[in-house]
Amino acid sequence: MEKRIGTVLIQIENRENVALLNDIISRHSQIIIGRQGLPRSNGKNIISLILEGTTDEIGSLTGQLGRLQGIDVKSVLLKNKEYEM
Repeated sequence: MEKRIGTVLIQIENRENVALLNDIISRHSQIIIGRQGLPRSNGKNIISLILEGTTDEIGSLTGQLGRLQGIDVKSVLLKNKEYEM
């Protein structure tokens, strides 16, 4: 299956499931090529992930994260295009 590049934005509404969130992210580390955490003064911290993996691998990560209470997740995937020079 072909790999795709994507990004996942995670907003933490409450910190109750942060340990589970970090465990899920760690289990999918093979597809994560970048991670940035942004603390916010309103308490709704954000984590941004840059991914490279199959749609199944990325879907597994986002599906597991999306089931956590107090965690909002959105993802975007780019189509893999071959460019001629």
